[in-house]
Amino acid sequence: MANPHSRVYLGDRLVRAEDAHVGIASSAVLYGLSVYTVFPVHPEGSGYTAFRLDDHFRRLEESCKIIGIDRFAAEWDFARFRSAVVELIAANAPADDVFVRATVHVVASIPGTRVRGCEIQVSMFVYDAVPIVPQDGMRLKSSPWRRIPDNAIPSRAKVNGAYVNSVLAKQDAIDSGYDDCVFLDGNGHVCELSAANIFLVRGGTLITPDVSCDILDGINRRTVLTLAAEDGIPVIERGVDLTELYIADEVFVTGTSAGAAPVLEVDGRVIGSGTPGPISEAVRKRHAAALRTDDVHGWVTRLVG
Repeated sequence: MANPHSRVYLGDRLVRAEDAHVGIASSAVLYGLSVYTVFPVHPEGSGYTAFRLDDHFRRLEESCKIIGIDRFAAEWDFARFRSAVVELIAANAPADDVFVRATVHVVASIPGTRVRGCEIQVSMFVYDAVPIVPQDGMRLKSSPWRRIPDNAIPSRAKVNGAYVNSVLAKQDAIDSGYDDCVFLDGNGHVCELSAANIFLVRGGTLITPDVSCDILDGINRRTVLTLAAEDGIPVIERGVDLTELYIADEVFVTGTSAGAAPVLEVDGRVIGSGTPGPISEAVRKRHAAALRTDDVHGWVTRLVG
């Protein structure tokens, strides 16, 4: 676990972390009615860089649009968002890699179960970039809890309240002695982990569930798909059966907080040779480099310095 650094952004200003509060009668607390994104920030020379900052802002916009939080688009644009991030990073001056979590909270008090026209607040805080899964190989368990379908709470929107689904599934995996879960949909097809996208390799081809499979259309997922294609690795996005993971040559996962991390076991079945595979390792190195330096795609934004 990691604690927020001392200065956080709330509403329209920086405050001390201990003074940042959202009301107990707000929709954010009563109904979990907030959406968020998380992105990495790295010290670079005398300043800092952020990875795919514009895409993370766009994800906030899209999550708000899906859920119906209309005040965010009316009150925030990318320039204001970037300025707030710069202010936050300058105030905390982290010495090492960090994550920034930016959230749009619906703070209207006891409005009932509605969202349009409701008051919002934006919060941002910095915390140490500690991975949420083992980086040297993890063990996964298919979950008895099914992934929430798009026609219930859409996974492509990062809705805070929807993560109760992830908590149930991951806690079951932890209680069973595993590192994380594999979510399946109502038909038994693979979706993702509790908070990361999943890939498998068979016969040199990289395969991942497509965006219609009740997954988060992850920014790091898209990054890996781009990098793999550039490296000449065949890529397929399609439905995936659980048993395909069992017989895969390699399995790995991606996400801001997960990195690009190998999977060595699923449901007690050893994956491939039981060690990180060559494509997983190649993707991991390319992904790690792209987070910091990118002169081709425009993914890296200089913030301060």
